[in-house]
Amino acid sequence: MVASRATSYRIDPTVKARLEARAVAEGIAERALLERLVTEGLDTLQYPGIIYRDGPTGRRAALAVGPDVWEIISALRYTAGGAEERVAALAEQFGLHSRHIRTAIDFAATHREAIDEQVAANDTAAEQARHLAEQRASLLAS
Repeated sequence: MVASRATSYRIDPTVKARLEARAVAEGIAERALLERLVTEGLDTLQYPGIIYRDGPTGRRAALAVGPDVWEIISALRYTAGGAEERVAALAEQFGLHSRHIRTAIDFAATHREAIDEQVAANDTAAEQARHLAEQRASLLAS
């Protein structure tokens, strides 16, 4: 982890008030919110079509026109063929243009650790759901 560095900026008072109110609403420090907004803003500039969504597992990157990035990367693991064949197959699977799939893959390549964690968390949740379904079926069968 890189150490934080003190930085000073002047912010329009209206923007500052909105930042303060949003930080209070989210129950987080103003600095943390500002850092998140700048990071996400830079990501959306670098990867047009990427947005961030809130959800039960926190904020995650997604395609504005479709699924979360981690969902595309998870599906990529099960898609056979060469690079372009896999991109085309995923585009068809998700009903998207291949450029959207490439954007998600490029984003994931840059944010590999975070995306891998989201894929792993989903795999764990799916396994837990399968186990619960088996236990439920066993109870109902007796």
